Amino acid sequence: MTSAEVNATPVRDDPKVIWSWAAYDWANSAFTTLVVTFIYSYYFTLVLAPDGETGTLWWSRGVMISSILIALASPLLGAAADRGGSRKRFMAVAMLMCVGATTALAFIGPDMANGPLIALVIFVIANVAYEIGNVFYNAFLPSIASPERIGRISGYGWGLGYVGGTLCMWVALIGFVQTEVPWFGMTTDAGWNVRATNLLVVAWFVLFSLPLFLFVPERRISSAGVSMAEAFRELGRTARQIGRYREIVKFLLARLIFNDGLVTLFAFGGVYAGNVFGMTLSEVIVFGVVLNVTSGAGAFLFGFVDDRLGGKKTILITIVGMAVATGMAVWAPTRAWFWAAGILVGIFVGPNQSASRSLMGRFVPDKHQSEFFGFFAFSGKATAFVGPFVLGELTSAFSHRAGMASVIAFFVVGGLLLLPVDEDKGVAAAQAQQNGG
Repeated sequence: MTSAEVNATPVRDDPKVIWSWAAYDWANSAFTTLVVTFIYSYYFTLVLAPDGETGTLWWSRGVMISSILIALASPLLGAAADRGGSRKRFMAVAMLMCVGATTALAFIGPDMANGPLIALVIFVIANVAYEIGNVFYNAFLPSIASPERIGRISGYGWGLGYVGGTLCMWVALIGFVQTEVPWFGMTTDAGWNVRATNLLVVAWFVLFSLPLFLFVPERRISSAGVSMAEAFRELGRTARQIGRYREIVKFLLARLIFNDGLVTLFAFGGVYAGNVFGMTLSEVIVFGVVLNVTSGAGAFLFGFVDDRLGGKKTILITIVGMAVATGMAVWAPTRAWFWAAGILVGIFVGPNQSASRSLMGRFVPDKHQSEFFGFFAFSGKATAFVGPFVLGELTSAFSHRAGMASVIAFFVVGGLLLLPVDEDKGVAAAQAQQNGG
């Protein structure tokens, strides 16, 4: 960028800034935990939809459409935010869209005409806005964390996110779902107490995102507006120089595949538990709480492994662990075995996400942070519809177990594609580009 910076890059490793940034993970995890993975997905597929298999198929379509829209929009919006120094502004708009749509989900009941389809459209809007907000959130990481601590700081965020999602789900369980008399005198008619958990998500998200907006500094750019035309041109320049970023390209190609497995697990974990093992909504919530606890602990502890071994090795370890755990879940003859598989998944899911984010943070030059994290989001969503689509089709044609088995293939192929990535070369290329090389 040719424009002058209004203020300098934030001081790295500042505890106040780091924990304010990580608080956004705590805040937004309520949406993925309650809406995408456990409570609302369960309610949609088993209550709002005509039947469990139809609900699973429709939900998979919603996740698929969300993924396509996120993949198309993320790099462009990231480039626009980089040019204008406008991450917080973009984040605020995305968050407001997400919480607005999530609020609307609470008011769509089973008696509403075309309720399932309306709910699915609103869910897509909420999910797209949520993921777009994460593009700008993730782009702050290399600005606030030193290269020596980026792994553990990313782990702090993921770990705190899982704790936040867990506590929010406990509140939902105790006050809204698993109680004869829900809080605030809420009725249980037409599942209102379950749908009202969406309002809990909204309050949680807005309240705990405030520290980031108040205390995380942003490098502003003078004389640079938010121009979508210039954003397109910036993307074109990056594409022409893509040879400088070979390790990023190889890493994102691998993530394109193994993240499909993650997306599918998140979207259908609660659905699988309900359909295959007959778990009630309350039981699914408890299962989700346990998974979040193990995921948070794994993300926190593996953050130190990441800083010691590097992001690539950490990701490979987690891919192997998740593939084994998913195989256990497919085979599991009893709930006890399924619980064991779920806990093992949790241990490796958090570190996989955290290490992927920190590795990308090591690879991106400062002036392209939001843009490249837009490509990071692209790699997580561009083919993410494939996993839910395959699972939905196999479930419809054969069984829920056959659908879940497809996830293992995504982990295996993604892990093989990750092997050629050279982390040292990727870091050196980012430094050379930053220094004008």
